[in-house]
Amino acid sequence: MPGLFSIGIHPWYIDGNGQEQLSKLKQWITHPHVLAIGECGLDKVCSTDFSLQQDVFAGQIRLANSIQKPLIIHCVRAWEEVFSLLKKQQIAVPVIFHGFAKNAVMARRIISEGYYLSFGRALQQDRIREILGNIPSDRFFLETDDAALAIEKVYDLAVSTLSIDHNSLSLQLQKNAAAVFGAAVQL
Repeated sequence: MPGLFSIGIHPWYIDGNGQEQLSKLKQWITHPHVLAIGECGLDKVCSTDFSLQQDVFAGQIRLANSIQKPLIIHCVRAWEEVFSLLKKQQIAVPVIFHGFAKNAVMARRIISEGYYLSFGRALQQDRIREILGNIPSDRFFLETDDAALAIEKVYDLAVSTLSIDHNSLSLQLQKNAAAVFGAAVQL
């Protein structure tokens, strides 16, 4: 498999009791191209049983801790439960909340816990750009997820928000990636 990637069990796609999926995940997580576990987490809007989501998410937190790889989190309307599970499972690796589109209060809480935010298409909203502009530069990433929005547009929005040039933004993101993912992403 070419490239670098994350691998995880998204709450939308948990089947059965999740244990077979966790076993399969365990087989892949040590692959040298796997940089992180995820996207995984909790979603109160999807049809997957919520207690099953919690069990599978807790299992992925334990796996991330056991192999010391970062965790990439999907969270929809389950913030308190996500924070609770991270604490209960004693998360010991970097955590990135992907596709952040919540509010400034939640952004501050995530940052205060030592976690990271990843921004994508939500940067098209003024309130999200304001959040990006008010968090430490070493605590964010940029993404497209599955949106039709090109990464260049996401970079343009970030550059404009942060009042920096593209090279400075790229350098900051490289530093952030090295801090979270280690030598695997160092150029």
